Amino acid sequence: MSDPIESRPAERPWLLVARREVATRLTDKSFLIGTLVTLVVVVGFLGWTIWSEDRTKTVTVAATAADASVAQLLEREVPKVDDGLEIELVEVDSDAAGVTALEDEDADVLLRPADDGWTLVGRTEVPGDLTTAAESVIRDAALTTNAERAGTSLAELRQGGSVDTALLEGDAERQDFAQGMGFLLAFLFYFAAVSFGYTLAGSVVEEKANRIVEIITTKIPVRQLLVGKIAGNTLLALGQTALIVAVGLVGVSFTEYSSYLSGVSAGVGWFAAFFLIGFLFIACWWAVAGALASRAEDLQATATPLTFAMMAVFFGAFLFEGTVQTVASYVPPFSVVLMPIRVLEGDAAAWEPLLAIALLLAAMAATVVLAERIYRRALLQTQGRVTLKQAWTAAD
Repeated sequence: MSDPIESRPAERPWLLVARREVATRLTDKSFLIGTLVTLVVVVGFLGWTIWSEDRTKTVTVAATAADASVAQLLEREVPKVDDGLEIELVEVDSDAAGVTALEDEDADVLLRPADDGWTLVGRTEVPGDLTTAAESVIRDAALTTNAERAGTSLAELRQGGSVDTALLEGDAERQDFAQGMGFLLAFLFYFAAVSFGYTLAGSVVEEKANRIVEIITTKIPVRQLLVGKIAGNTLLALGQTALIVAVGLVGVSFTEYSSYLSGVSAGVGWFAAFFLIGFLFIACWWAVAGALASRAEDLQATATPLTFAMMAVFFGAFLFEGTVQTVASYVPPFSVVLMPIRVLEGDAAAWEPLLAIALLLAAMAATVVLAERIYRRALLQTQGRVTLKQAWTAAD
């Protein structure tokens, strides 16, 4: 049987390595199941959100016959004020019977008259949305009655009392949505960087431990092997993340936040660009972590600095604010998540992500040179864990 590497065009051996990395993961049941579970969780959460938005809450209101007119007013008008509420009336013989209905959980709220209006009595609480809607309905009814007695109308009484709103710094709800989207994208980068990074480093260690790498490097240059592994895992990470984001965005389009999607499209686009370059940047060091280890047991030690670095990037998305966030949004690898977050929140000028991505590209280029040298000199050393200094000073 011919060697698969020799049977392919020799000028692009890194493509063979990349194809092998992709094929290995796509036939790995744990990878496929993990991706499917993640998508199910995303779809389930969005489905629950859509169901919760469309769900109408029914509140059972107990009232005596003497108070039936006001109770019927609530039944008729409250859904017009809050379309998420429905009122169901329960007639009781007396106030004491109403209290008993509350205690027996046959009613949620008891309506009874007070000295200057009405009281809603609950067993442990009165729903806040019901209180707001009922207060609006009863107040308008009282104003209408009083206006008629005074020979005027409710509209005349309200004249000059309207209040409009204006915002200096945008819609707070839209800002919250953009911020939440930014944190979600930061988590996706952290998840992809750590999970695919460990997979990349683990494959390097496995090939070293089995001495397969010694055979592979007789067929293709070490540099080509490194590029192929990074390219394959980057493609997988980008594909999985893009699938999750796409499913999420489609789901959001069916929620009340659908109107905000156009406002975050630029930020999501920049995230894709930063994700691609940022993952290439960090994948180089994951490959180095694998090359420095000679056994699976060594990988935890060589990969620990990278794990802490990814945690710092992730928590930086939550904790950095103001000037610190602005400065860090230019510093790799923090810029991978912080600059897209600033774009999402509308805090970045048009030139800022261009400058940040240029700096990230420069850092990646320098990383490729450094990581390739360390990877090349550590890869074939199988006598225990190799330090960075030993790898850097070792002979080619």
